[in-house]
Amino acid sequence: MIFRLALTTLFLFSNVNFAQQPATSSQTILDALQQKAELTKNSLVKNVVFENIGPTVMSGRVTDLAVNPENPNEFYVGYASGGVWHTTNNGTTFVPILDTSETQNVGDIAVDWNTRTIWVGTGENNSSRSSYAGIGVLKSTDNGTTWENMGLEDSHHIGRILINPKNPDEVIVGVTGHLYSANQERGIYKTTNGGKTWSQKLFIDEMSGIIDLQTNPNNFNLMFASSWTKDRKAWNFDGSGTNSAIFKSTDAGNTWTKVSTENSGFPTGQGVGRIGLAVYDDTIVYAVHDNQSRRPSEEKKETSNILSKEDFKTMSAQAFLSLEDDKLNAYLKTNGFQEKYRSDNVKQMVRSGNVKPVDLANYLEDANSMMIDTPVIGTEVYKSTDGGMTWKKTHDTYLDDIYYSYGYYFGHIYVAPNNADNVYIYGVPIVKSKDGGKTFTSISAENVHADHHALWINPKNPDHLINGNDGGVNITYDDGDNWIKNNSASVGQFYAINVDNEEPYNVYGGLQDNGVWMGANNAREDNGWQQSGQYPWKSIMGGDGMQIQIDNRDHDVVYTGFQFGNYFRLNLKTDEQTYIQPKHELGENPYRFNWQTPILLSPHNQDILYLGGNKLMRSMNRGNDWAAISEDLTNGGKKGNVAYGTISSISESPLQFGLLYTGSDDGLIHVTKNSGGDWKNISNTLPKSLWVSRLVASQHKKERVYATLNGYRWDNFKVYVYMSDDYGSTWKDISSNIPASPVNVIKEDPENENVLYLGTDNGAYVSFNQGQTWEIFSKGLPNVAIHDIVVQPKAKHLLLGTHGRSIYKTNIAPLQLMNDNLNANTTTLFDIENIRHSSRWGSSWSSWFEAYEPKIDVAFYSNVSEEKMIKIYSEKGALLNEMNTKADKGFNYTVYDLTITEKGRKALLKENTSLDITKAKNDKYYLAKGTYSIKIGSESTQFEVE
Repeated sequence: MIFRLALTTLFLFSNVNFAQQPATSSQTILDALQQKAELTKNSLVKNVVFENIGPTVMSGRVTDLAVNPENPNEFYVGYASGGVWHTTNNGTTFVPILDTSETQNVGDIAVDWNTRTIWVGTGENNSSRSSYAGIGVLKSTDNGTTWENMGLEDSHHIGRILINPKNPDEVIVGVTGHLYSANQERGIYKTTNGGKTWSQKLFIDEMSGIIDLQTNPNNFNLMFASSWTKDRKAWNFDGSGTNSAIFKSTDAGNTWTKVSTENSGFPTGQGVGRIGLAVYDDTIVYAVHDNQSRRPSEEKKETSNILSKEDFKTMSAQAFLSLEDDKLNAYLKTNGFQEKYRSDNVKQMVRSGNVKPVDLANYLEDANSMMIDTPVIGTEVYKSTDGGMTWKKTHDTYLDDIYYSYGYYFGHIYVAPNNADNVYIYGVPIVKSKDGGKTFTSISAENVHADHHALWINPKNPDHLINGNDGGVNITYDDGDNWIKNNSASVGQFYAINVDNEEPYNVYGGLQDNGVWMGANNAREDNGWQQSGQYPWKSIMGGDGMQIQIDNRDHDVVYTGFQFGNYFRLNLKTDEQTYIQPKHELGENPYRFNWQTPILLSPHNQDILYLGGNKLMRSMNRGNDWAAISEDLTNGGKKGNVAYGTISSISESPLQFGLLYTGSDDGLIHVTKNSGGDWKNISNTLPKSLWVSRLVASQHKKERVYATLNGYRWDNFKVYVYMSDDYGSTWKDISSNIPASPVNVIKEDPENENVLYLGTDNGAYVSFNQGQTWEIFSKGLPNVAIHDIVVQPKAKHLLLGTHGRSIYKTNIAPLQLMNDNLNANTTTLFDIENIRHSSRWGSSWSSWFEAYEPKIDVAFYSNVSEEKMIKIYSEKGALLNEMNTKADKGFNYTVYDLTITEKGRKALLKENTSLDITKAKNDKYYLAKGTYSIKIGSESTQFEVE
């Protein structure tokens, strides 16, 4: 479950000034997309095929649903960063239809079912830390085969799209706007010509956009919209403001009137947060509100015999020393104080003046734990029975445990089309009311993921619901009593991935709100597991899954965890879990931990583990004990309600123990050459205040280090990639020709020091010359955010951890051989893997199944685009088969199915009379066991059929 973020203020002090950086212009983004298209067209690696290896069962965050009202077996699902998927069989299978577009980031979808026109508002509107910006409004009239950008490119995030059911060219769009910066392209926009032109019908201000927009299903002229004032920064999120309000239109969105006025009964003022709307008819309207106003102080509760942290905030030293030892020890143990802090020695610390009683409260109030405090009113439901002119809260008590402390992430309400009293809201759980919002009951279930974002109610059968949440899609036919899970789409949102050295090797990954999973890299991603009952991937940790380190001596020992530095040492064989988060000393300032806290096993000693807070922590005994080996390696934090001023990346040189680099979320990079004996700031010449997304100490040259910076949290999408050959004393910009998009990761090839891999928020790249120029990957790979990159050295596999489309894999053996000779030769053939012969080639075990047909990939490099002839020869030189292929300049891959011609068969039998080559059941001849060669021009390579 996502971490419970409260809008309480944490005081993280810093003297550093963080000026608002300029957001990247929409024209720059459009130019970058055009540049990317040209790069794709001419890329040397455009034929390198990526295979999606899943996993799928845990799915990813859904943002919207569009269901065919005449045939609810057909619907579309919008995933936050995984595109749009289409099903025609009630969610049994899905097909991605946004892959030909320039983004996978979805805020809202709308379909005109009469014309089959699909509109997609790009850019998720949930304002999460991983809610990626879009590129405007997209439109397709051929079910996603092609997409046209209809404008509003600087909107970044779209709240809602409405289509006039009687005129599909009339479309209203609620634009939420930028997430991390102010902008003008917010509010409500309308087109009457199918998106050719747009008119802004409502503008609030540069920090307030439209988060919801609803119409009466039977009267398109009547509309309600909710504006939302918010301000998100890397260190703080203010999710409410005076311009959060409800507006009404009676002329199909042409003009708007604010109806949540001071006398309306609906909250006004600074505490008004996100608002969701549901329109039943012209008079009955519901609103769900994330009220960020503080709750009134409760009367002092009856004195408890159990100590709480509040008790210590005003306690005198004398009162502290008078506490019963058992009572004090109970507090210390219950709240996870280190073993060394027990009643007798803590009292001695207070006596000596080294510690004050208040420190026992401060010990628990670090920059992360304070976020779970929830002093706000939270979830509220309001109802209007006069068309929005007046509002009344439907319930008398607090609706606790719906939003917890992050109502910004939810904010929708629904009313059944046949009964104005049947209302649904959601947050962490999904709940329903049958009495107009007076009381609610949960309809969550064990197979329904928490954190909900979309719901569809069948107008012809209101017991039929389709729900979208952080774990995909669920369907019920009995109003939530029982649910079906419909997760076959590969839409996992990975933060980090890693691999071990087993055969076959395993892949590990941490996902947004779906924990940490592991599975064999070659696990079949199909429905066969439903027969055995064993899904090939296994969940090994809950929460928001984070980084993973695997002990290379014993792959059953895994270090991983969830958000804000909550890490564990796992023994997968015995199912043991040991909590290993470092603790600060009593009386010290609490450590600050990033949402994606970095960890690293030393390549020199697998007992040594590093973990980044605001200081670099080191354990010499697998996380059992910790010591800080640095002072604060950040700018010291910043006042706000999000942990900030934290280490975001760690790297240790494989060539020298103790040569360590750290990068912080506020833009600092440090190096130590003596295991923390002293540290040097090496980022003074680099751009300021950017997130250090990755540091890589070279495995080829001790003095070399790579760094990537990320400006996403400023809406700055510029590319920042650097290389140093002198321990960071000087830096070289190697961003070169990469189109504008925030950079998340860089990876050095383990065999060829000139080869680098890189991932941005919308693509993956490779450089064959240490960053002088970059080539883009594209085949089988959508325009999705790449969060992590791993190379499995023995298998020569490149794996991409995407935040929206799970994990992709490709073989990079040919790419690792890139050198000047490849461009000098007309053609270069690469080694072909041997294949084991099978009598099943060309046959099937039943006439009702397709024949099994083998294949091998013929990989070659061409320095020119042209037709090429591929010929297959026997060991003695007989021509067995040949095929034409259209080669592009760069790396090429042609599939050879191991068949031979009739003439080739005769030649092969003539060479070796002991062979018996008969037609297979599919009427083809196949190679017998032996050695063969493949030739392109004068180039040749051999392989064996074993």
